[in-house]
Amino acid sequence: MELTITKSASAFKEKVKEKQLTGLEKQQQEASQREAAALKRSQELMRQFATILRQITQHKWAHPFMHPVDVEGLGLHDYYEIVQKPMDFGTIKSKMEAKDGTGYKNVREIYSDVRLVFKNAMKYNDERHDVHIMAKTLLEKFEEKWLQLLPKVAEEEKRQVEEEAKAELDVKLAQEAVHANMAKELSNELCDVDLQLEKLRQIVIQKCRKMSTEEKKKLGTALTRLSPEDLGKALEIVAENNPGFQPTAQEVDLDIDAQSELTLWRLKVFVQDKLKLAGKCSEAVVCNNINSNENTTKSNSKRRREISDALTKNAIKRNRKLSPNS
Repeated sequence: MELTITKSASAFKEKVKEKQLTGLEKQQQEASQREAAALKRSQELMRQFATILRQITQHKWAHPFMHPVDVEGLGLHDYYEIVQKPMDFGTIKSKMEAKDGTGYKNVREIYSDVRLVFKNAMKYNDERHDVHIMAKTLLEKFEEKWLQLLPKVAEEEKRQVEEEAKAELDVKLAQEAVHANMAKELSNELCDVDLQLEKLRQIVIQKCRKMSTEEKKKLGTALTRLSPEDLGKALEIVAENNPGFQPTAQEVDLDIDAQSELTLWRLKVFVQDKLKLAGKCSEAVVCNNINSNENTTKSNSKRRREISDALTKNAIKRNRKLSPNS
């Protein structure tokens, strides 16, 4: 029976592991599909933005902004004091084509750098300077084209936020579903274990040796020697197989002969352990009065019965009246 229970617990663990793996694989598959769809939409936005950028860079006034400013060659000694983050279209193009993870993540990042190209030129050069005028004119054209693409960008950003929220919710719901299934499976497994334990209990009961009248009398005597606390625990053992028995009542009548063999043997083991622990009787008394089945002389047997009867009649009630009927 122990082997059966162990196998059942092992099978349950395997089921839980299988369900967890299945749920994880499904989540990963759905996440991969969402990522693939989002990547496709992002690439389409990048393509449309690249068209706008090509139109701007092909303008006749775009050549001053195609490469990094030649600070040393032009003698612009104060350039880096005024421009904190230099930017040009050549750098933007290289970053857009990067494949090592250093590229742009979305079109807003590219948009920000394109504006930076023109803003730097306008910041460093006087508003009457040709470069300033060229940068301002191209920036206005760029902003016009960007406004046409912006609704699609905003829509995609909103969609990404919603999908991320949905993905988090799906993960949470999936975890809750797995936990609910695990709880259900565990409940079923525990029911199976209870049934197996009940079968085992019945087997134990069947194999219990029938307690003799003499042993019952000795058990009743031993019960009277328990402390109030231990006596209460002993009565709880009796109550487990006797639904109508009230172990906490002020006055308790215990019919030893009416108890099942399993209850009697459980009481015997319990009493033996408690009396040994409390030191209420010597090892000889415990062995002779509870465990010993040795034959003794007729006079000694008679004397023990007389002592047992006397102890039973004069036992301290301790707020309970204990009457072992032998």
